[in-house]
Amino acid sequence: MAPLWGSSWSSTWGSLSGYRAVQNSEQNTIPGSATDSSHLKPSIGQILSSKRVRYATFSLAAVGIFLLGFRNYDRLPSIESLRSGGAAAVAGANSNCPPAVVPAFEDAQVNWSQFAYTQYVTNAAYLCNSVMIFETLSRLGSKADRVMMYPENMMDAGETNPTSEEARLLAKARDEYKVKLVPVEIKRRAGGDATWAESFTKLLAFNQTQYTRVLNVDSDSTILQTMDELFLMPPCPVAMPRAYWLFPDNKILSSQLMLVQPSAVEFSRIMEKMESAGRNDYDMEIVNQLYADSAMILPHRPYDLLTGEFRGDNHQNYLGTDQEEWDPVAIYNEAKFLHFSDWPVPKPWIPMTDSMRQDKQPKCETKNGQEDCSARELWNGFYNDFTERRARVCNAGRKARR
Repeated sequence: MAPLWGSSWSSTWGSLSGYRAVQNSEQNTIPGSATDSSHLKPSIGQILSSKRVRYATFSLAAVGIFLLGFRNYDRLPSIESLRSGGAAAVAGANSNCPPAVVPAFEDAQVNWSQFAYTQYVTNAAYLCNSVMIFETLSRLGSKADRVMMYPENMMDAGETNPTSEEARLLAKARDEYKVKLVPVEIKRRAGGDATWAESFTKLLAFNQTQYTRVLNVDSDSTILQTMDELFLMPPCPVAMPRAYWLFPDNKILSSQLMLVQPSAVEFSRIMEKMESAGRNDYDMEIVNQLYADSAMILPHRPYDLLTGEFRGDNHQNYLGTDQEEWDPVAIYNEAKFLHFSDWPVPKPWIPMTDSMRQDKQPKCETKNGQEDCSARELWNGFYNDFTERRARVCNAGRKARR
């Protein structure tokens, strides 16, 4: 193909602009052409108003948009996500989430029914833990909905005369704590352990598209204060705190608390990652693979405190500075979410021997010449309170250890 040059370029431009080059013989017939040829050249306005130029511009723009969409097809909002809310769809396509700042609000002006705390259940032990979480939310006066995802074989969601212990607890959550029960099929991976099934069920929070936002908290935890304000954070597909006990060497997200904007787009990405996950990839690995660099970072203080922090000697990672003095009472009073993570101390529903308690409980300190055992008292209180509430809420018969 010959290069577009000389007369070829003139004729090509003329075909695009709607004007053709004037030949020499025609120039001689136009008065004044020797001294003024401006009337032979189309103006910018004439060129831009030409239909052929407009068509060519629109065509190029359409091709550019198509190529851009093709390269980012996995981030485009689906029809379902657009129907469920424009803000959520836009946030899902944008990896640059704004800072985690709670805006000023008045309870009466917030439609709390569009938000929900979610829990997942895979066995009887975690069922009790989840019911305890919802009992706390009810007692604290949380305004958002409460949703429990549980194995469909435990009970029919509309059961009115439960007979099994699991069904009794599910009915209690529904009737006393206003929990919406969502039966789900617990999926299991060939050759995998129960942890994979738990991880899968936990990530179903991304599929609760009847809500604008859901807050999923691990049930091996205690909610100390309501966290309704988190639902009003700026839009972002997912928000989580950092695993502060690994920071700053590893900037890993903690999945113990996840603020999620459910959408078909994000759930599809979650499912794809679950299907291709390695044998040792669970919920925490999956959310980090997808959102490590794009999630909104919630402050771990006060939203993700570990019980093991009260047994530690160095609190700089939690405090965020080496200039602040560790005050266990002040930290407890400001904390809203406490996670039982205390290796080698067992989870709070598993019996702890007296010898282990004596050996692992926090040490008393000497401050201003006086013995301070506040960290020890708080730590023991966490485990005693969990045991007592478990007996009260779930009728668990194990006597609280002092």
